[in-house]
Order: sequence, then structure tokens, then C-alpha cells
Amino acid sequence: MQISLRGCDELIPEADWLAKLARSEATGTPLRIKLGLDPTAPDIHLGHTVVLNKMRQLQDLGHQVIFLIGDFTSMIGDPSGRNTTRPPLTREQIEANAQTYYRQASLVLDPARTEIRYNSEWSDPLGARGMIQLAAKYTLARMLERDDFSRRLRGGVPISIHELLYPLMQGYDSVALQSDLELGGTDQKFNLLVGRALQAEYGQEPQCILTMPLLEGTDGVEKMSKSKNNYIGITEAANSMFAKILSISDELMWRYYTLLSFRSEAEIAVLRREVDSGRNPKEAKVMLAREITARFHGTAAAESAQADFELRARGGVPEEIPELSLAGAPLAIGALLKQAGLAPSTSEALRLIDQGGVRIDGEVVRDRALRIGAGCFVVQVGKRKFARVTVSA
Repeated sequence: MQISLRGCDELIPEADWLAKLARSEATGTPLRIKLGLDPTAPDIHLGHTVVLNKMRQLQDLGHQVIFLIGDFTSMIGDPSGRNTTRPPLTREQIEANAQTYYRQASLVLDPARTEIRYNSEWSDPLGARGMIQLAAKYTLARMLERDDFSRRLRGGVPISIHELLYPLMQGYDSVALQSDLELGGTDQKFNLLVGRALQAEYGQEPQCILTMPLLEGTDGVEKMSKSKNNYIGITEAANSMFAKILSISDELMWRYYTLLSFRSEAEIAVLRREVDSGRNPKEAKVMLAREITARFHGTAAAESAQADFELRARGGVPEEIPELSLAGAPLAIGALLKQAGLAPSTSEALRLIDQGGVRIDGEVVRDRALRIGAGCFVVQVGKRKFARVTVSA
């Protein structure tokens, strides 16, 4: 129960979950724990792993976890938190994203002990008759209690009929899988409760639901999202992952510890007391960055990423930097930075020079009219962008 509650937003109802746990222990029968994800984007970031981590913790306790890929529901589009209708994905997009999702989720879950399912298995065979029978088990009044639906209705924003089917189809997944517990983000609470209601309608013991908070991104304000460019992808380079974690605020670090770290709550509490008593918070942040980077890239890569970060912080040059060749010597410095991918445009390159943010072989470039002759140079923009550039005539 302590592991279930760690970091969670709500566990509904707690008494039922305790009873399920007690029955599981008494009979030696593992509970069926479900997490459904619609493959609406091809990559998983650390925000997604908040619920995946909880799944892994329960998996390690011996329960049967089910990673459900919503290939059918993706064609409807989840309206959760939406002010407009979400455009449905094509079958080709869904299949490509689903493959990537499972491969990346396997970096958190133990694939040998994970049941992988696709909800098209039971949703496609329903047909028109089955869909009508399913829809008869839930009322429009209850559906419109949902915040985003009621808000759009009051605001005169259109709601397509197919959007009303989404919570029903997600709830029916729980019936098909005979789920004991379903996990999801706080934005999924309504959908998860529909699952409980439908299981009761079909004569099953209703599942419990466990919602996990939505993790803020590196900006510390908005939820982690690729579209907001505040995300940390679980397959991005180790050096980038390490540096992004180091960039979060000291206060946000503790939320990341609670939701992402596998350290015990007691260990985290001790660490926080040490920081409150004067220990440099950067040391705690480095520990977090090493743990998470090692989880997805291995210990050696995490150690290398830390060394690279510290080298950059001292103004040194990392061991591994992009290498490229450019022709046209003597080459104007603005054109060189643009062609090397170190600046998005010549005007931006010149602005960076004016700010003292450009170095060649360690020397700050002050002259925006500088032309670079033939040779090999280490070019640095800001603290983190490097390239070894060979310029030829």
C-alpha cells in the first residue's frame, strides 16, 4: 500500500484496493494492473514514465501488468483536456507510433513479465450492434459531467458524437481485460471512472483507479510536452538528458525525485534535510541526473555525461563534438555559424557575436566582419554548442 500511494494523486477507493491486495496475498493470485496509452506521438518522455514507473513498482511486487496500446481509441482521439476536437490518426501513423511506444516502454517495464495488448482485439469485433449495446450502459447526463465536455458545451464549442464514444471505449477495455487496477494521469480520472461503472454493468468487480500527477517540464510551469519544448525524451542522448535534468530548478528537483527516482522515500527525506541544512543542492541534482541517465543509457554513459557537463561548465571542449567540412575560404563568420548549424540565421549569428557568445579555438570573437581562412577550428556558441569545422578553399 505504501508503494501504491507514493507520489500518487488519488487512489479510488483505498479500501477496495486494500481488500484486493489482501485477497491476492491470501490466494497467491496476482492482480491485473492496466495502463493504456494511445500512440498519438512517436516518442516517450520522462512525463510518460511517471505512470510507467508505478507500473514497474507493482510489477516488481509480483502483479500482472498490462501495457495496453490504444490502436482503436487512437482513431477516435482522446478529448481529455481539449478545447477542440482532436484530429484522428491514420492506421499507418498508429502502427508506427505503437511500435516505438512499446520499444521505449520496455526500457522501464520488464518486457518478459509484461502483457502487451491492443484494444482493437475486442473493439473491432463489437460492430455496430455491439457499440449500440455498449452505449446503452451509460447516460448522456453523466458523460456531460466531464469538465472538458461541459466547458465546451457552455462555450458553444462543437463536440463531435465520436468524442463521446472515447470514454466508453476506454472503459470497455477494462471490461475486456478484467482489470483490478487502472493507472493514468490526473487528466484521465473521468475515463478511468467510466471503466469502473461499465465493469459493474457487465457483472464484474469494479477496478480501482490510481492517478498520478502530470509532471512539469524543464520550465517548471507547463506539463512536460514535446510541443512546448520542455521535455526530456527517454531516448535522447545521454549528455543532453543529463544537462536537461541539471537545468531544472532546485524546488522542482524534489518533485522529480518523488515521481521519477527509484530511491526510497526515506533516502530522499534524508537528502532533502541535508540540502536544507546547507548541502549544495547541485550535488543532489547531479545524483538525480546520474540515476535517470544511467537508467536509460547505462552507468558508463551517465558518468561520461557528467564529465562532459562539468567540462563544458569549466569552458572546456567535450571529447565528442560534431565534425564537418565547409568550402569557400575565407568564409564570413556569420555564414560559417549558419552553415555549421550553430546559429539558425546569419543575423542571429551576428547577434551572438555582439553578445560575446562565440569562440573560435577558445578565443572570443568580437569582429562580426571576421572572415575565416582555410584550416581546422573548434567553434563554440554559448556554453553547450560545439563543432570542429574544417574550412577549405
